[in-house]
Amino acid sequence: MSEPTDTVRRPRHTGRWIASIAALVVVVLVVVHLIGGQGKTRGGAAAQTVGTAKVGVADMPEILRELGTVTPVATVNVLPQLSGYLTEVAYKEGQDVAKGQFLAQIDPRQYQIQKQQAQAQLAKDQASLGQARADLARFARLNEQKSIAKQTYADQKFTVQQDEAAVKADQAAIAQDELDLAYCHIVAPVAGRVGLRLVDPGNYVTQSTSPGIVTITSMKPMTVQFTVPQNELGRVLQRFGANSSLPVTVYDSDNTRQIATGKLYALGNQVATGTGTVTLRAMFDNDDEALYPNEFVNVRLLVDTLKQAVVVPTLSIQSGAPGDFVYLVNADQTVSVHKVTLGPSDGTNTVITSGLAVGQVVVTDGMDRLSDGAKIRPAGDGAHAGTPSGGSRRHAS
Repeated sequence: MSEPTDTVRRPRHTGRWIASIAALVVVVLVVVHLIGGQGKTRGGAAAQTVGTAKVGVADMPEILRELGTVTPVATVNVLPQLSGYLTEVAYKEGQDVAKGQFLAQIDPRQYQIQKQQAQAQLAKDQASLGQARADLARFARLNEQKSIAKQTYADQKFTVQQDEAAVKADQAAIAQDELDLAYCHIVAPVAGRVGLRLVDPGNYVTQSTSPGIVTITSMKPMTVQFTVPQNELGRVLQRFGANSSLPVTVYDSDNTRQIATGKLYALGNQVATGTGTVTLRAMFDNDDEALYPNEFVNVRLLVDTLKQAVVVPTLSIQSGAPGDFVYLVNADQTVSVHKVTLGPSDGTNTVITSGLAVGQVVVTDGMDRLSDGAKIRPAGDGAHAGTPSGGSRRHAS
C-alpha cells in the first residue's frame, strides 16, 4: 500500500519546483526590462528641436495705447429764445449747414405789433421832451429876470430829465422788439451737421425749453478724448512741452484698421482721483469724415523713440517664478534660464533693457518641454530680431 502513495507524491514536488523556477525567471525578466528601460531613457534622451533667433538692435517707438472717444469740437442744441408758434422748418435732416444759415421761423406778428407800439410811445415821449425843453428855455429867461419862482424853474429841469429818460426807455424797448424779431428767424449758431428733426411746424414752442429746434454737431475738424495713467504724465508733458505736435494715430474699435492721424491738442489740468488718469485730447482734420461723434476708438500716442535698442522676438519671452525670462542657447547646445528686464514692445519684437547682449541666441519656439540645462537642436540657422513697427508701454494691470 506504501508504494502507490510514493508514486503519487513525487509529481507534486516536481511541479512546485518547476513553478518556482518559472516565477523567478519572470521576476528577473521584469527587473531586467525595467532597468534596461530606465537606462535607455537616461542614456538615449534626444535633443529637442527648437526655433531660435539672435538678439538684435532696432529703433523702437514708444507708444501709449489707450481707448478713446470721438468728441466734436462743438455740439449745439438750438433752443428757441422766445415763445410762439413754429411756422417753418427750413433744414433737411442730416444736412450740413453753414454758420448763420436759416433753420426755422417762429410767427413774428405779435413781436411786430409790440415794436409798433414802442415806436408810437417813443414818438409821444419825444414830443413831450421837446415841449419840456422849450418850457425850460423860457423859464430860464424868466428866472434871470426873477419873474418866476426858483422852484418852478427847478421843477421844469426835472421834467426835462424825466422826459429824456422816457425817450431812452422807449428806444430800449424798440431795440428789444427788434431783437425778438431777429430771434423769430432762427439761424445756425455754428457750422456743422444737423440731426433728426426735434419739432414740427405748427407746434407752440417756449423759450429755452427742450427738446429745442435741432442739434448741430461740427464734423470738421474732430477731436478724440482719451486718458493716460498718471505715471506716464511726466514723459508726455516733457515731450509735449518740447514738441507740441506729438503724433496720434486712431484705429477702429476692433483695433484692426487705421482711421485717422492727428496731433495731441491739449492736456487736462488735473488727475482723476478715482482712476489715477489724466484726460488728453487730440485734433484731427477729418476731411474724409472717418471719425464720427461718440464713436469708440483705439488711440496710439507716440511719446518717444528708443534709438538702437536691444530687441528680441516677443515669442521668446516667458514669465514664471523667476519673473520675465528667456531660454538662452549656450555654446554646448544646451539652454539656460536667463532673467531679463522688458521695455516697450510692438507685438513682434520687445526691447530688453537689461539681461541680454546683441548676438546672443534665444529660443523662440518649442519651449513647452524645455528646462534649465536641457539639450536642444536648432531647427535652422535662427532668425534675427526684426525692425519693429511701433512699441507700446507695458502697464501693470
